[in-house]
Amino acid sequence: MTTTSWQDGVYAALKKAGVRQIAYVPDAGHSRLIELAHADNDMQAVVCTTEEEGVALAMGAHLGGQRACLLMQSSGVGNTINMIGLPTTMHAPFLTLITMRGEWGEFNGWQVPMGQGTEPVLKAMGVHVKRAETQAEVVDMVSAAASLAFGSIIPVAVLFSQKLIGAKVFVKEQEQ
Repeated sequence: MTTTSWQDGVYAALKKAGVRQIAYVPDAGHSRLIELAHADNDMQAVVCTTEEEGVALAMGAHLGGQRACLLMQSSGVGNTINMIGLPTTMHAPFLTLITMRGEWGEFNGWQVPMGQGTEPVLKAMGVHVKRAETQAEVVDMVSAAASLAFGSIIPVAVLFSQKLIGAKVFVKEQEQ
């Protein structure tokens, strides 16, 4: 018996919106979406060494007549600040799905500052920000965000709350 996760619904929403390229920096919160993209012969999944590369990939996809989505973690948003102005300057659509850290159940204090800064930084750069808190709303939110980004030709980010994706847990190896 196969179960369908909310991530499967998000992937279906991206496909329905005509997304054909997925750029990503490896992230456990996006692992199911990444797995689905790699398994899909109609999707080009591209691993990036930095999140800025994902912004550039999305702009290149647009110039080439395709739609792309960047998957990243909130800690990577800080790496994109200079590049994130490109979609606005180019008058190009940009869609990014961002897994949040530094929120509910966070064990790593290093993640908190960017977790708090993600939404205000994106808004300051002209990105329209939506936030998914529950499984019940996430698929419709991604569909609406894709329509907004690609229909209105603007940058849009959907933040997946840490409560939605689940808090990471640090497990210390027991001493033998």
